[in-house]
Amino acid sequence: MDSLIREAAAKIAPLERLVVLSGAGASRESGIPTFREAQTGLWAKYNPEDLATPEGFRSDPELVWQWYDWRRKKLAEVSPNPGHFAIAAFEDIGFEVPVVTQNVDGLHQKAGSTDVIELHGSISRFKCFDSGHPVADVPLGLTKPPLCHCGSQARPDVVWFGESLSSTCLNRGLAECEGAEVLIVVGTSGIVQPAASLPVAGLMKGAFLIEVNPEETPLTSSCQLFFKAPGGEVLPLLLDAVKALRH
Repeated sequence: MDSLIREAAAKIAPLERLVVLSGAGASRESGIPTFREAQTGLWAKYNPEDLATPEGFRSDPELVWQWYDWRRKKLAEVSPNPGHFAIAAFEDIGFEVPVVTQNVDGLHQKAGSTDVIELHGSISRFKCFDSGHPVADVPLGLTKPPLCHCGSQARPDVVWFGESLSSTCLNRGLAECEGAEVLIVVGTSGIVQPAASLPVAGLMKGAFLIEVNPEETPLTSSCQLFFKAPGGEVLPLLLDAVKALRH
Protein backbone atom coordinates (compact mmCIF):
# COMPACT_ATOMS: atom_id res chain seq x y z
CA MET A 1 0.00 0.00 0.00
CA ASP A 2 2.92 2.37 0.61
CA SER A 3 3.61 2.94 -3.07
CA LEU A 4 -0.08 3.58 -3.77
CA ILE A 5 -0.21 6.09 -0.91
CA ARG A 6 2.85 7.89 -2.28
CA GLU A 7 1.37 8.01 -5.78
CA ALA A 8 -1.98 9.34 -4.53
CA ALA A 9 -0.29 11.90 -2.27
CA ALA A 10 1.84 13.18 -5.15
CA LYS A 11 -1.33 13.80 -7.17
CA ILE A 12 -3.13 15.55 -4.32
CA ALA A 13 -0.40 17.63 -2.67
CA PRO A 14 -0.13 20.38 -5.34
CA LEU A 15 -3.89 20.98 -5.42
CA GLU A 16 -6.07 23.52 -3.65
CA ARG A 17 -9.28 21.51 -3.95
CA LEU A 18 -10.00 17.85 -3.25
CA VAL A 19 -13.43 16.36 -3.98
CA VAL A 20 -14.73 13.36 -2.01
CA LEU A 21 -17.74 11.17 -2.81
CA SER A 22 -18.81 8.93 0.06
CA GLY A 23 -21.28 6.08 0.41
CA ALA A 24 -22.61 3.75 3.08
CA GLY A 25 -19.28 1.97 3.54
CA ALA A 26 -17.75 5.18 4.89
CA SER A 27 -20.19 5.06 7.80
CA ARG A 28 -20.27 1.31 8.30
CA GLU A 29 -16.90 1.65 10.04
CA SER A 30 -18.62 3.82 12.65
CA GLY A 31 -21.09 1.04 13.35
CA ILE A 32 -23.89 2.37 11.18
CA PRO A 33 -25.47 -0.47 9.21
CA THR A 34 -26.62 0.06 5.65
CA PHE A 35 -30.34 0.49 5.13
CA ARG A 36 -31.00 -3.21 4.61
CA GLU A 37 -28.53 -4.29 7.29
CA ALA A 38 -30.52 -2.13 9.72
CA GLN A 39 -33.61 -4.22 9.06
CA THR A 40 -32.88 -6.60 11.91
CA GLY A 41 -34.88 -7.74 14.91
CA LEU A 42 -38.40 -6.42 14.90
CA TRP A 43 -37.79 -4.55 11.62
CA ALA A 44 -36.76 -7.66 9.66
CA LYS A 45 -40.33 -8.53 8.74
CA TYR A 46 -40.91 -5.30 6.82
CA ASN A 47 -40.06 -4.59 3.21
CA PRO A 48 -38.17 -1.40 2.33
CA GLU A 49 -41.37 -0.32 0.57
CA ASP A 50 -43.12 -0.33 3.96
CA LEU A 51 -40.51 1.87 5.61
CA ALA A 52 -39.05 4.19 3.00
CA THR A 53 -41.59 5.21 0.39
CA PRO A 54 -44.24 7.93 0.30
CA GLU A 55 -46.82 5.16 -0.09
CA GLY A 56 -45.54 3.40 3.01
CA PHE A 57 -45.78 6.62 5.02
CA ARG A 58 -49.26 7.33 3.73
CA SER A 59 -50.33 3.80 4.65
CA ASP A 60 -48.80 3.68 8.15
CA PRO A 61 -47.13 6.94 9.21
CA GLU A 62 -46.60 5.76 12.79
CA LEU A 63 -44.66 2.68 11.67
CA VAL A 64 -42.40 4.70 9.39
CA TRP A 65 -41.90 7.36 12.05
CA GLN A 66 -40.88 4.77 14.66
CA TRP A 67 -38.42 3.16 12.23
CA TYR A 68 -36.64 6.46 11.68
CA ASP A 69 -36.80 7.34 15.36
CA TRP A 70 -35.06 4.02 16.11
CA ARG A 71 -32.38 4.81 13.52
CA ARG A 72 -31.86 8.30 14.99
CA LYS A 73 -31.36 6.75 18.44
CA LYS A 74 -28.77 4.37 16.98
CA LEU A 75 -27.02 7.28 15.31
CA ALA A 76 -26.78 9.13 18.63
CA GLU A 77 -24.66 6.24 19.93
CA VAL A 78 -21.94 6.42 17.24
CA SER A 79 -19.12 8.79 16.32
CA PRO A 80 -17.22 9.67 13.16
CA ASN A 81 -14.42 7.24 12.35
CA PRO A 82 -10.81 8.00 11.33
CA GLY A 83 -11.87 8.22 7.68
CA HIS A 84 -14.36 11.01 8.41
CA PHE A 85 -11.80 12.86 10.51
CA ALA A 86 -9.09 12.54 7.85
CA ILE A 87 -11.38 13.96 5.16
CA ALA A 88 -12.19 16.93 7.41
CA ALA A 89 -8.51 17.40 8.31
CA PHE A 90 -7.59 18.05 4.68
CA GLU A 91 -9.31 21.40 5.24
CA ASP A 92 -6.90 22.09 8.11
CA ILE A 93 -3.91 21.84 5.78
CA GLY A 94 -5.30 24.28 3.24
CA PHE A 95 -7.60 22.32 0.95
CA GLU A 96 -11.13 23.12 -0.04
CA VAL A 97 -12.91 19.78 0.40
CA PRO A 98 -16.45 19.55 -0.92
CA VAL A 99 -17.87 16.21 0.25
CA VAL A 100 -20.64 14.74 -1.88
CA THR A 101 -22.30 12.06 0.23
CA GLN A 102 -25.02 9.48 -0.19
CA ASN A 103 -25.21 9.14 3.59
CA VAL A 104 -27.93 10.72 5.72
CA ASP A 105 -26.14 10.44 9.08
CA GLY A 106 -24.34 13.80 9.35
CA LEU A 107 -21.05 12.18 10.42
CA HIS A 108 -18.98 14.22 7.96
CA GLN A 109 -20.23 17.41 9.62
CA LYS A 110 -19.62 15.96 13.09
CA ALA A 111 -16.03 15.25 12.08
CA GLY A 112 -15.55 18.87 11.01
CA SER A 113 -16.21 18.95 7.26
CA THR A 114 -17.67 22.34 6.39
CA ASP A 115 -18.95 21.76 2.84
CA VAL A 116 -21.14 18.65 2.68
CA ILE A 117 -23.59 18.04 -0.15
CA GLU A 118 -26.17 15.53 1.11
CA LEU A 119 -27.57 13.84 -2.00
CA HIS A 120 -30.07 11.73 -0.04
CA GLY A 121 -30.98 14.28 2.64
CA SER A 122 -30.52 14.04 6.39
CA ILE A 123 -32.12 11.80 8.98
CA SER A 124 -31.76 14.65 11.49
CA ARG A 125 -33.89 17.11 9.49
CA PHE A 126 -37.64 17.04 9.03
CA LYS A 127 -40.20 18.51 6.67
CA CYS A 128 -43.92 18.16 6.33
CA PHE A 129 -45.28 15.48 4.05
CA ASP A 130 -47.72 17.61 2.09
CA SER A 131 -45.84 20.85 1.44
CA GLY A 132 -42.20 20.28 2.37
CA HIS A 133 -42.17 22.98 5.05
CA PRO A 134 -39.19 22.60 7.44
CA VAL A 135 -40.21 21.19 10.84
CA ALA A 136 -37.78 22.05 13.64
CA ASP A 137 -37.11 20.84 17.19
CA VAL A 138 -38.32 17.26 16.80
CA PRO A 139 -37.37 15.28 19.93
CA LEU A 140 -36.46 11.62 20.04
CA GLY A 141 -38.99 9.14 21.35
CA LEU A 142 -42.18 10.33 19.66
CA THR A 143 -44.39 7.42 18.64
CA LYS A 144 -46.11 9.29 15.83
CA PRO A 145 -45.22 12.17 13.51
CA PRO A 146 -45.69 15.68 14.93
CA LEU A 147 -47.67 18.14 12.88
CA CYS A 148 -46.38 21.05 10.83
CA HIS A 149 -47.89 24.51 11.30
CA CYS A 150 -49.94 23.76 8.16
CA GLY A 151 -51.43 20.63 9.73
CA SER A 152 -49.49 18.12 7.66
CA GLN A 153 -47.55 15.32 9.33
CA ALA A 154 -43.78 15.64 9.62
CA ARG A 155 -41.48 13.16 7.89
CA PRO A 156 -37.69 12.72 7.75
CA ASP A 157 -36.02 14.97 5.19
CA VAL A 158 -34.51 12.03 3.32
CA VAL A 159 -34.97 10.78 -0.22
CA TRP A 160 -37.25 7.76 -0.23
CA PHE A 161 -37.47 5.09 -2.90
CA GLY A 162 -39.31 6.49 -5.89
CA GLU A 163 -38.50 10.11 -5.01
CA SER A 164 -36.19 12.42 -6.93
CA LEU A 165 -33.03 13.84 -5.41
CA SER A 166 -32.92 17.55 -4.73
CA SER A 167 -31.95 19.12 -8.06
CA THR A 168 -29.84 21.67 -6.16
CA CYS A 169 -27.80 18.96 -4.41
CA LEU A 170 -27.53 16.76 -7.49
CA ASN A 171 -26.43 19.63 -9.74
CA ARG A 172 -23.87 20.80 -7.20
CA GLY A 173 -22.57 17.26 -6.71
CA LEU A 174 -22.27 16.78 -10.47
CA ALA A 175 -20.48 20.11 -10.86
CA GLU A 176 -18.00 19.22 -8.12
CA CYS A 177 -17.23 15.80 -9.60
CA GLU A 178 -16.90 17.17 -13.13
CA GLY A 179 -14.64 19.98 -11.92
CA ALA A 180 -12.41 17.75 -9.78
CA GLU A 181 -8.76 17.23 -10.61
CA VAL A 182 -8.69 14.42 -8.05
CA LEU A 183 -11.86 12.65 -6.90
CA ILE A 184 -11.71 10.23 -3.97
CA VAL A 185 -14.61 7.74 -3.91
CA VAL A 186 -15.00 6.15 -0.48
CA GLY A 187 -17.27 3.28 0.53
CA THR A 188 -19.83 3.51 -2.24
CA SER A 189 -21.25 0.46 -4.03
CA GLY A 190 -21.22 2.18 -7.40
CA ILE A 191 -24.70 0.88 -8.22
CA VAL A 192 -27.17 3.34 -6.63
CA GLN A 193 -28.22 5.85 -9.24
CA PRO A 194 -27.93 8.71 -9.88
CA ALA A 195 -25.02 8.95 -7.40
CA ALA A 196 -23.16 6.15 -9.21
CA SER A 197 -23.01 8.29 -12.35
CA LEU A 198 -21.12 11.13 -10.64
CA PRO A 199 -17.61 9.61 -10.59
CA VAL A 200 -18.09 8.50 -14.20
CA ALA A 201 -18.97 12.09 -15.10
CA GLY A 202 -15.81 13.23 -13.32
CA LEU A 203 -13.74 10.66 -15.18
CA MET A 204 -15.11 11.84 -18.51
CA LYS A 205 -14.02 15.38 -17.65
CA GLY A 206 -10.50 14.24 -16.81
CA ALA A 207 -10.64 13.67 -13.05
CA PHE A 208 -8.04 11.37 -11.49
CA LEU A 209 -10.15 8.77 -9.66
CA ILE A 210 -9.04 7.17 -6.42
CA GLU A 211 -11.35 4.50 -5.01
CA VAL A 212 -11.17 3.32 -1.40
CA ASN A 213 -13.31 0.28 -0.67
CA PRO A 214 -12.82 -3.13 0.98
CA GLU A 215 -14.52 -4.69 -2.07
CA GLU A 216 -14.24 -4.08 -5.78
CA THR A 217 -17.19 -2.25 -7.36
CA PRO A 218 -18.39 -1.53 -10.91
CA LEU A 219 -16.24 1.62 -10.72
CA THR A 220 -12.98 -0.12 -9.79
CA SER A 221 -11.78 -0.94 -13.29
CA SER A 222 -12.16 2.72 -14.31
CA CYS A 223 -10.13 4.14 -11.41
CA GLN A 224 -6.52 5.17 -11.72
CA LEU A 225 -5.84 4.01 -8.14
CA PHE A 226 -7.75 1.47 -6.06
CA PHE A 227 -7.18 0.85 -2.36
CA LYS A 228 -8.81 -2.42 -1.34
CA ALA A 229 -9.24 -1.36 2.28
CA PRO A 230 -11.58 0.69 4.48
CA GLY A 231 -11.45 4.47 4.41
CA GLY A 232 -10.59 4.59 8.10
CA GLU A 233 -7.38 2.74 7.31
CA VAL A 234 -6.35 4.46 4.08
CA LEU A 235 -7.36 8.10 4.48
CA PRO A 236 -5.31 8.92 7.61
CA LEU A 237 -2.22 7.50 5.87
CA LEU A 238 -2.98 9.55 2.78
CA LEU A 239 -3.46 12.69 4.87
CA ASP A 240 -0.09 12.20 6.58
CA ALA A 241 1.65 11.64 3.23
CA VAL A 242 0.12 14.78 1.74
CA LYS A 243 1.06 16.79 4.84
CA ALA A 244 4.66 15.67 4.47
CA LEU A 245 4.76 16.81 0.85
CA ARG A 246 3.20 20.20 1.57
CA HIS A 247 5.55 21.16 4.38
